[in-house]
Amino acid sequence: MSDPRRSIPRTDALLSLIDAPRLSQPALKALAAELQGAARRGEIAPRDVEPLFLERAGGPVSGLTRVLNATGVVVHTNVGRAPLSAEAVDAMVNAAGYVDVEMDLGTGLRSRMRGAEAAAALLAACPAAEDALVVNNGAAALLLACAALAEGSKVVISRGELIEIGAGFRLPELIESAHVELVEVGATNRTHPHDYAAAAPGAAAILKVHPSNYRIHGFTAEAGVEQLRAVADEHGLALVVDTGSGLLRPDPALPDEPDAATALKQGADIVLFSGDKLLGGPQAGVILGRRWAVEKLKKHPLARAVRIDKLRLAALEASVRERSTPTSDYLHADPEELRRRAEELARRVGGRVVAHDGRVGGGGAPGHPLPGWAVELPERLAAPLRAGSPAVIGRVHEGRLLLDLRCVPPAEDETIAARVEECMS
Repeated sequence: MSDPRRSIPRTDALLSLIDAPRLSQPALKALAAELQGAARRGEIAPRDVEPLFLERAGGPVSGLTRVLNATGVVVHTNVGRAPLSAEAVDAMVNAAGYVDVEMDLGTGLRSRMRGAEAAAALLAACPAAEDALVVNNGAAALLLACAALAEGSKVVISRGELIEIGAGFRLPELIESAHVELVEVGATNRTHPHDYAAAAPGAAAILKVHPSNYRIHGFTAEAGVEQLRAVADEHGLALVVDTGSGLLRPDPALPDEPDAATALKQGADIVLFSGDKLLGGPQAGVILGRRWAVEKLKKHPLARAVRIDKLRLAALEASVRERSTPTSDYLHADPEELRRRAEELARRVGGRVVAHDGRVGGGGAPGHPLPGWAVELPERLAAPLRAGSPAVIGRVHEGRLLLDLRCVPPAEDETIAARVEECMS
């Protein structure tokens, strides 16, 4: 018998099928090699190589798959954290061409005002800040703050705030890469103002970090920003507060979540946080604070290495200026409306409507429930729902698949129902 692999189409034969390629020649050759390899391994039939090649060569240029987030987790890091609003997307599209990101159109000369529009939007939204700077992400903001305010010196931090952030990055290692020495004070569960004061001589800054994805209960104590301001003033130290999740001002729905405005009013010199969490914008590291402190960060050589691109500057400005963002809408979703939508989905596809608490996610408000509802379906549907287009991800819990529509735009409810029906059949 002849080997069926002999019928796998040659690369030149596949390339000749494309009259007006959207992909580059190297990308088309890589796609051909991928499909030929799959056919040789028996993962697909040789006869399927040609139609799959034509389908994928004419498909989206990006390899990212659109996802409908039915987990109930609003700031879901694994699927891109905060979804952008239509206005923020439009702003990015407008900025995709030539824009005056570093040009003074009045004089025609180069401008040093890169990011000025985004900074102005942030200052308008948070009047407690005197100046603003935006960098690549939250980790970059922390790295730059430590380098600019304490390079070659010491930074005092509570042991209970030496956390590990996403993908295994540990805060101490990140901070020490700025050529500073960390001075750990207090205990994991209790740190007092006098602990900071004892370590202050010879230091350059105090750092207070939101503990992100965990919370300690019971016999605990921590020094507040006002108390740390007093210690910093007594010893001539800068006070840096990393609020983490990006809340600009207090939100009654998240009563224990720190916000930038309050930290600044209580005396922080610098407040920093991520732009793609509760702020509801793109990935960014937002730095707000006193003019002298922000100016030091702007002048540090590392600022150039961590600067942000024009697309995200545009999206961040739009997100801050908007009345509301998808993230805010999902956080404050009406539980009764969520129940009505869940009941309609269950009526369409079967399953049972059950009470389900959503979560903020992204390190924000750890353990804080967002009351809502979900449709309970067999766990076996989870994998095929993830494999389709658009991918639908739900929460698998105790042998059940839970679809929570909190973070699904209402216009996509029909898409969710159609995907479930497709997988059931």
